[in-house]
Amino acid sequence: MLHPTLARLDDLAAHLARDPDAVALLGLGSAGVEHDRFDDHSDLDFFVVVATERAKRRMLDDVGWLAAFGDDPVWSFVNSPDGRKALYADGLFLEYAVFAAAELPGIRFAGARTVWSRPSAGQDLVDLDDHLGPPGPGPLDTVAFHRDEALSNLYVGLHRELRGERLSATRFVQVHAVDHCLALLRLAPDGAWRQQDPFEPTRRVERSLPIGAFPLAAAVAGYDRNADAAQAVLDWLRGHDPAPAAVAAVTDLLDRAREASPQG
Repeated sequence: MLHPTLARLDDLAAHLARDPDAVALLGLGSAGVEHDRFDDHSDLDFFVVVATERAKRRMLDDVGWLAAFGDDPVWSFVNSPDGRKALYADGLFLEYAVFAAAELPGIRFAGARTVWSRPSAGQDLVDLDDHLGPPGPGPLDTVAFHRDEALSNLYVGLHRELRGERLSATRFVQVHAVDHCLALLRLAPDGAWRQQDPFEPTRRVERSLPIGAFPLAAAVAGYDRNADAAQAVLDWLRGHDPAPAAVAAVTDLLDRAREASPQG
């Protein structure tokens, strides 16, 4: 059963059906084929497909059609060359893009749901099942690469910490290194990570990974705890056959960071 908010896309579809330039309305993300994930905290992600580039510019420049959701948005802004975001007084949040039909085959997206399409669109509307998804794994999408990148992030981040560049250190230790650890989890042969988002690796981690698979709370410990976070990441990486020289170098920096810390 569709979440009630998703029915508002049907209201938009009814409006678009009266516009001769409109070709289709596609729901994306939790408004797409995985709509069972949609909840009270979800926004509405969608594409509007139109017949021509001129129609695209019209819909991006004049957003009066957004009133099809029941009112005009209280806040709306451009967030890409093809789209905007908008907020309504009742909390509805939109993220949308408008594409000419000829552009759609070259746009990467996955899990789209056709909310509405003009019957005459025929073959002009791309087959969503055969559509370009997220980029495939590159030659460096390997266990060795992500493990070593994570270790190098810890090394650089701890040097930034010792220099007093704590914000940069936080990004290296608690963002970049953690992202590479998540990539290692994605590559795990047991396939334990369910409901992965192909475009955003941090989505749904908390409810999709087995308990204890990665020490998130310790690895993302906060601005004042880079040494603790780096230790947690390093301890986890020990299970992925890291180079002893890299472990020793990071361990040395950890000792220095703790000695330099007022809390150390």
